[in-house]
Amino acid sequence: MPPSSAGNQRVTFSLRAPKASRVFVAGSFNDWDPRADALIDGQGNGLFTTTLEIPRGEHEYKFVVNDLWTLDPNRPWRSSGQGSANHIHPEPPGPRRNRGRILASLKADPYLDPYQPAIAQRKEHRLATEHRITGGIRSLADFASAHQYYGLHDAGENHWILREWAPYATAMRVFGAFCQWDPHRGHALTRINAKGDWEAEIPKDLLRHHDLYRLHLTWPGGEGDRLPAYARRVVQNEETKGFDAQVWDPDQPFSWRHPRPDTGGDAPLLIYEAHVGIAQEEAKVGTYDEFRRHTLPRIANAGYNAIQLMALMEHPYYGSFGYHVANFFASSSRFGTPEELKELIDEAHRLGLRVIMDLVHSHATKNEIEGLSRFDGTPYQYFHDGPRGDHEAWDSRCFDYHKPEVLHFLLSNCRYWLDEFNIDGFRFDGVTSMLYAHHGLGVSFGDYAPYFDGAVDGDAYAYLALANKLIHEIHPQATTIAEDVSGMPGLGASLDEGGCGFDARMAMGIPDHWFRLTDIPDEDWNVEQLWHELTNRRQDERTISYVESHDQALVGGQGFLFQMIGAAIYDGMARDSQNTMVDRGVALHKLARLLTLATSDAGYLTFMGNEFGHPEWIDFPREGNDWSYHYARRQWSLRDNADLRYHGLAEFDRAMLEHLGNHRALDQPPELLYTHESDQVLAFSRGSLTFIFNFHPTQSHADYRIPVRPGSHTLIFDSDAAEFAGHDRVAPEQNFHPKGGAILTYLPTRTALVLLWEATQR
Repeated sequence: MPPSSAGNQRVTFSLRAPKASRVFVAGSFNDWDPRADALIDGQGNGLFTTTLEIPRGEHEYKFVVNDLWTLDPNRPWRSSGQGSANHIHPEPPGPRRNRGRILASLKADPYLDPYQPAIAQRKEHRLATEHRITGGIRSLADFASAHQYYGLHDAGENHWILREWAPYATAMRVFGAFCQWDPHRGHALTRINAKGDWEAEIPKDLLRHHDLYRLHLTWPGGEGDRLPAYARRVVQNEETKGFDAQVWDPDQPFSWRHPRPDTGGDAPLLIYEAHVGIAQEEAKVGTYDEFRRHTLPRIANAGYNAIQLMALMEHPYYGSFGYHVANFFASSSRFGTPEELKELIDEAHRLGLRVIMDLVHSHATKNEIEGLSRFDGTPYQYFHDGPRGDHEAWDSRCFDYHKPEVLHFLLSNCRYWLDEFNIDGFRFDGVTSMLYAHHGLGVSFGDYAPYFDGAVDGDAYAYLALANKLIHEIHPQATTIAEDVSGMPGLGASLDEGGCGFDARMAMGIPDHWFRLTDIPDEDWNVEQLWHELTNRRQDERTISYVESHDQALVGGQGFLFQMIGAAIYDGMARDSQNTMVDRGVALHKLARLLTLATSDAGYLTFMGNEFGHPEWIDFPREGNDWSYHYARRQWSLRDNADLRYHGLAEFDRAMLEHLGNHRALDQPPELLYTHESDQVLAFSRGSLTFIFNFHPTQSHADYRIPVRPGSHTLIFDSDAAEFAGHDRVAPEQNFHPKGGAILTYLPTRTALVLLWEATQR
């Protein structure tokens, strides 16, 4: 063979495609011509090959098998947007992979070209911030150890040592029962440096395990009680409703029995979002122990591989859902002890469940005695001074991410939860609020300009990048997820190219779209637009898809099923009930979940109970509802009653996860096969599975032609099956063999079918 001409290279393309009669390769090197370059099965064994001379440089390409655009399941791929994906030649080096997917560089987005200098500046700012706090002589992990210095620590057989940072304070005392709760008779701390650190050695006969205590600070012009900023245990006085720090020093340290679950080679996260307090059916606050014994087995049996726990950090107001945090290093005592939380996490690991916690570093409660606000008498110790320090929409305080002491506090908090509680990762709450001075409120992110204007908080961006670096240095398999609605480019990109390094972003536009559809007549649902909304994602990041999280179910909102069937949810959910509105809601509830999961990227999420269409909303006890727990619980009896459609929805959810997991469908990208706007039919393949949806409210389609890959196709999953609260209109376990590149199948109204593809040998 003669040598390649100047500027060109010879590349061999190959694809194993038994049963295929013709195979082509198309890409940027041949103007994506699907008939330009054929592959030949020279040995008659189903292995098609060809060698082409193509220009040097990077090229995207794809195979065309029997006129169907196809990826090789054994070759890496890169998302190209709009639900499509292509192979890359040559395969780029480096670790930017998630299963078979290669993540693109930020530079691959041409719309970011004008902002590349700003992206480079963000990287430089992150590096400068890291150098500023570490001095360039210690690691970030060493820096993130404030919890090992501040707070109350055992200093030997006879005394404790207590340290706090309060630069504006002029005096500080610790007081409790040992001095009859008289702050002026408490044990004094001494200021030990100009920075504002205070320290005291406290005899152990003054403070013992379980004892309650507070600090009393004096500052110019005032004084007040405070709880230690680094307190690891805070409890509420049931009589006064006030909060106190508690000495927590068990005789024996907790012994972990089970290792963290293996991530399974970047297996997709199937996240069950949960709240310990509302996880039981009884009208009360649930406990860590009850969650461990009763709820964890449900989650594992349902097929999820991760739990996302809300409200773990201590928060004074139960109704805040855990988002008004006061004590960042204390696990919420209203649910139990730290050891009981550790037992919960250890049992989750035994069951193969990863534990992700909501990390609220976007703001803090305004409470002063039990919180950080005005800890040393100033409004700006941990927070911005002036109006910028207050989040008016959330009635909370906003951290100043420029201050080294704030970075010390927050980064140490990340490390503390990883080290002390064996947490497997974090969902960073309120990232949009952190990133912008306007908190993302009343701003349209219709183009890229708002991502780079003067409203962006570069210090917050640098903090998020440093937090991701720290977390992954301490626990390389940890998962970090950003809750950002703005679409800020770079959140999921690597630190080396100016990104924040998050493993995934919540795809918050997907639930918004599903809930918008509930206000549109069913016959106007556009399946092409739906496909776009579910698959349109940035090439440089991963996303977590979901139909609904806790956000949609909070008081003032409704769950997806409740939104569609209204009051019929109370009397129309019997399996044998005749109610067309309920039929509609139940069918669409299943289709929405299957389509969202089947088009997901790095993972899929549901909120506790929503998988079976839990009725009503979430509302915590408060004055406005007479302090009722009626809406702050989960009615598992509805799910367990086989005579109710709730049971069928739960069984559908379990089977859905099982089928996609068993066949590792999410290891490959979704590939669109067919859409028809007026018929409201959508079909796509993913790995060895083919998904066919008919969203039409009134038209069932007989002998409907769907283009598929060559081979055998067997029906393995039918959303309309009777066991899934359906009408059983499709014969089970049908087998299809394509003719003319397509199969003919019956598609009842509001039904989805899943076929298993086998590329049978000739």
